[in-house]
Amino acid sequence: MASEAEYLEIGLQAPVEPEALRAALDAALSPGLDVLEVVIADGGSLADRIEASHWHIELPQVDEATLRAAVDAFTAADEVLVERMTKQGRRTFDARAAVMSIDVLSPTQTPSGAPAVPCAILELVVRQVTPSVRPDDVLSGLRVVADLEPPVSPRVTRLAQGTLTAQGAIVDPLDADRGGAAIVGH
Repeated sequence: MASEAEYLEIGLQAPVEPEALRAALDAALSPGLDVLEVVIADGGSLADRIEASHWHIELPQVDEATLRAAVDAFTAADEVLVERMTKQGRRTFDARAAVMSIDVLSPTQTPSGAPAVPCAILELVVRQVTPSVRPDDVLSGLRVVADLEPPVSPRVTRLAQGTLTAQGAIVDPLDADRGGAAIVGH
């Protein structure tokens, strides 16, 4: 699993310049794990601002028509029960209710114009609920309703997470905090 939209919330003992904090955190992390920005957050915890996530899932060796049929079965269902181990033990929950949108994208072609190796692509937006519904839960749901069993592990990338607009778009949960303040701390 990969992500292009991760956030970290920390509390500090003393005020610090945001750019100095960003540089110090970035220097302490492994190469390739970069801190891009530090924002002073006002108005509630970060966890309370994360309402949904947008996921891109590549399913190598799955053809588009097979995935479309599975997604049609998933969206037609009133509920899709899946089972997963949680902190409270094995739980059964509805993976369908949290899915706001689920779409199949057409596979890309090679630069020569020839079709690439079959790789169906799934895009989904999942509302943050308890227990959380993860991409693997949606894939389990596709297995439940359509017997879809990818032959190789999917490549999963979170493209965005944050606050939902009235139109259903996901916006950066820290957008409202960007602007005036110059120090971090309470």
